[in-house]
Amino acid sequence: MHHRAPSRRTLLTVTAAAAAAAVTGVTVPVAHAEPDTSLRSLERLISRMSLEEKVGQLFVMRVYGHSATDPDQADIDANLAEIGVRTAADLVEKYHVGGVIYFTWAHNTRDPHQIAELSNGIQRAGLAQPTPLPLLISTDQEHGIVCRVGEPATLLPGAMALGAGGSRADARDAARIAGAELAAVGIRQNYAPVADVNVNPANPVIGVRSFGSDPEAVADLVSAQVRGYQQAGVAATSKHFPGHGDTATDSHYGLPTITHTREQWAELDAPPFRSAIAAGIDSIMTAHIVVPALDPSEDPATLSRPILTGILREELGYDGVVVTDSLGMEGVRTKYGDDRVPVLALKAGVDQLLNPPKLDIAWNAVLQAVKDGELTEARLDESILRILRLKARLGLFRRPYVTAAGVDRTVGTRAHLARADRIAEGTTTLLVNEGRFLPVSRRSHGDVLVVGADPASPSGTTGPPTTTLATAFTELGFTATALSTGITPTAAKIEEAVAAAAGKDVVVVGTYNVSATSPQRTLVARLVATGVPVVTIAIRNPYDVAWTTGQRATLAAYSWTDVELRAAVRVLAGRAEPRGRLPVPVQRADDPTRVLYPVGHGLSYA
Repeated sequence: MHHRAPSRRTLLTVTAAAAAAAVTGVTVPVAHAEPDTSLRSLERLISRMSLEEKVGQLFVMRVYGHSATDPDQADIDANLAEIGVRTAADLVEKYHVGGVIYFTWAHNTRDPHQIAELSNGIQRAGLAQPTPLPLLISTDQEHGIVCRVGEPATLLPGAMALGAGGSRADARDAARIAGAELAAVGIRQNYAPVADVNVNPANPVIGVRSFGSDPEAVADLVSAQVRGYQQAGVAATSKHFPGHGDTATDSHYGLPTITHTREQWAELDAPPFRSAIAAGIDSIMTAHIVVPALDPSEDPATLSRPILTGILREELGYDGVVVTDSLGMEGVRTKYGDDRVPVLALKAGVDQLLNPPKLDIAWNAVLQAVKDGELTEARLDESILRILRLKARLGLFRRPYVTAAGVDRTVGTRAHLARADRIAEGTTTLLVNEGRFLPVSRRSHGDVLVVGADPASPSGTTGPPTTTLATAFTELGFTATALSTGITPTAAKIEEAVAAAAGKDVVVVGTYNVSATSPQRTLVARLVATGVPVVTIAIRNPYDVAWTTGQRATLAAYSWTDVELRAAVRVLAGRAEPRGRLPVPVQRADDPTRVLYPVGHGLSYA
């Protein structure tokens, strides 16, 4: 049946009715939601937007504060200093931004109800503009070591842990749970899953954020997560195109170069992005990396038309939203000034400009580029249509607001938490078990000392890793003591740990990114010398196992979030089977050209 396309007035009337529903609780009927009619109405909507509104729709910006209209004074001061506005509502009013990104450090994510209220406040600001438009609110909720929304929301294993589990169903369910909880608080675009293939163990920025080193295995899990997120009503974002897995430089602080040939790129880096596109991915994030084989100009991929238009759009056939990685990162700022970066990104084929360091410079640069003819208004319209089409597909025009009841019904439910625990158990990997020392019994090894690194916790976890591990042992009936020795334990801390080990039945050491010169190696060696059995848990990179010797057993947890550490303790105590298998190879410390433990290695108790 043919339906007449809704007019701009009709579309905005439906949106205004949704605004009233946020107050009254009245359900607004869905009208004119067919994709073809929505597309035509969005095209007419764009034709009526001012140039300033069009420029604003391209930007996704950070803003400080827990409230859209009444943030704390310190957040007002930060907003004035960095953005030139007082509040999130002022940001929307002044710059007409199409999206806002939430960060923990910007005080956007204190608790689920606060996040929901902030999201509603931002949407009210968007719908109060001359051209009322909902915003696309986003965040980086990868889980594992990158997490912006914390407890009481459900925390789930990160990518490499899921890679160790190897289960598409678990990866899909993790994304579905994460997506449902994000949508409940008004976050409708998530910058996950990571599609980078971590083929470089020295990668300082990706590492355990990747599903692993095998392109096809990564591709399978990426597509599973894309489907999970998008079934939950959240736009998934695969990143970082064309592939950030083989870098030795962190693009936050420098400009990495990938030396893969075009053939190597097609074999190693491309498969997860192809898989994401085949799964219907809503958005893809660019990388601030140089790939000379793909673009000999040595522009970062974010600013490369050969990479973003030639490869991503034309060769891979992708017509969804392309979002930059943060424009405040050094990798994209090394070659061009902050006024040129957003213009060049749009010319390359980008749609969304994420988090520029100075919004006024970036916004005015795009505006001026259109006025000068360097960018056409038609080019802006292409990106705006993709952005609005995504907002329409997510239902934001029909239902921009969330409710307190929806938060209570969805976030951190018993079912979600129980499923997270089961998924985590399937990821824990037993790498070493000399003499079948594990599992330990509280009868024979009931007095446990937990020592080790306590890195800053991802958002919302309950405590430092040593405390979390000790608490988990205690809950299983063990007597456990926690002693934080730090990432770089001093001689005094090592002596304190050795003294504390006296009389214990077992010592559990949480290791973190151990290297050749790390004093964590000395800590483990001194504890082994006491004669008390030592068990190590790699709480981030599984490569730690190559650098320590003498321990009776080693587990890989892939993150120090509570859900993964609790699962590791259940495995240690025999309450769960170790089912994880290495998704990356671990090279020998004395000869990195030789493999100590291959992909697929993992011991079991059976």
